[in-house]
Amino acid sequence: GEESIDKATRNTPPAFCFIPSLTADVLPEYKLQTPRIDKWTILHYSPFKAVWDWLILLLVIYTAIFTPYSAAFLLNDIEEQRRRECGYSCSPLNVVDLIVDIMFIVDILINFRTTYVNTNEEVVSHPAKIAIHYFKGWFLIDMVAAIPFDLLIFGSGSDETTTLIGLLKTARLLRLVRVARKLDRYSEYGAAVLMLLMCIFALIAHWLACIWYAIGNVEKPYLEHKIGWLDNLGVSIGKKYNYSDPSSGPSIKDKYVTALYFTFSSLTSVGFGNVSPNTNSEKIFSICVMLIGSLMYASIFGNVSAIIQRLYSGTARYHLQMLRVKEFIRFHQIPNPLRQRLEEYFQHSFLSKSTDQFLS
Repeated sequence: GEESIDKATRNTPPAFCFIPSLTADVLPEYKLQTPRIDKWTILHYSPFKAVWDWLILLLVIYTAIFTPYSAAFLLNDIEEQRRRECGYSCSPLNVVDLIVDIMFIVDILINFRTTYVNTNEEVVSHPAKIAIHYFKGWFLIDMVAAIPFDLLIFGSGSDETTTLIGLLKTARLLRLVRVARKLDRYSEYGAAVLMLLMCIFALIAHWLACIWYAIGNVEKPYLEHKIGWLDNLGVSIGKKYNYSDPSSGPSIKDKYVTALYFTFSSLTSVGFGNVSPNTNSEKIFSICVMLIGSLMYASIFGNVSAIIQRLYSGTARYHLQMLRVKEFIRFHQIPNPLRQRLEEYFQHSFLSKSTDQFLS
């Protein structure tokens, strides 16, 4: 009767208990306990810390893209020098760089108040232990990456000091080491790995394009016959350099797009020769780019076929088993209503098993 139904209902766990994220065998031990934390201490698995880590990740990506570009293309540009003399209000990129430095400094303060898990799977929330653990870990890298070099640039007068400090800004790229450590958790997802490999390839090509332009820009005033790739670019697009006029020559967009085109074509070994090295420094750098490209082919693109095969392995298995079901139906001449029920049951059972395997 009703009493047996109520008793069965009380003894039956809720429907959402099958979700692995709520079961004790999936969650770490420290997440099943309520840790005692001090005031102003942040749990490392709290929603605030997760959002903050994603924000810092976006800032690190911005830094990885714009810091080498600024150091190579913008430091010696006439218009950028005028903007630096004007102040922060004239250059939006400098304002963004200052905000990035402030956010990195705030991140250091947050890391001093963020819990961590020790070797005994215990959440450590004592401020002194957190500080010692952070000092022994990532503090030095975070501190170097958070130095506000932009303030030093505006306080300096000589071009040599400006160039040196601009190159020191590349120390922000040290934070990429921390990002690489955190991206290991996505290594089991084929689509994420494929997208990550393509982004790494594009980022390395961007860095090499900045170095390629820097080599041509440094050598340009000292070449007697003007055979550098920048001079050839100016001739080919009708924007020759006039050394009495510092603002002459190709624009920054022309130079960056050409440099990126050269590095991509060299890394993929499909260079057409329309942008070619002529000086010894340019040839040595081109050899290094070719070596890097061959290594990237071996370590990255050699695994793309395996990743794609793993992505579609579930779909191939589904179609194979569905083909067997249809052969069974055709062999036994099962009528249409029962045939539809069999196919729907197979689809439901296959998707349920795939979901359970994915969640587990």
